Amino acid sequence: MNFNDRLVELRKRKGLSQEQIGYELGVSRQTVSKWELGQSYPDFQRLVLLSDYYEMSLDELVRGIDVGDVRVLNESEKRISSIYSDVEKGKAMLGSAWKAFLAIGCVILVFFAAIVSYGVFFVR
Repeated sequence: MNFNDRLVELRKRKGLSQEQIGYELGVSRQTVSKWELGQSYPDFQRLVLLSDYYEMSLDELVRGIDVGDVRVLNESEKRISSIYSDVEKGKAMLGSAWKAFLAIGCVILVFFAAIVSYGVFFVR
């Protein structure tokens, strides 16, 4: 049995909702859902809390977890985090570029307004 399936079975055996387990562990319902779907894994602290809550050893709780899958998932999360960070940096740079473009545009507009005003003033 996979770890995520084991979590679902243990929770249902106690007749609890994901929200109730999340409350007991100090995480959101969505986090519990991700654990149960195999999209992420609990950190070590949460594993200890889970083993205590279900009154079983860590070995019993995590037996059958494929360490390779955990490593791949962690690498994927690191890549996603890196991509998100790059996107945020890009947004910041784009905001700075946009502000610079507006400032230069305003200077050019003032310059042309001055030329037109100067021409109208001396043409009379």
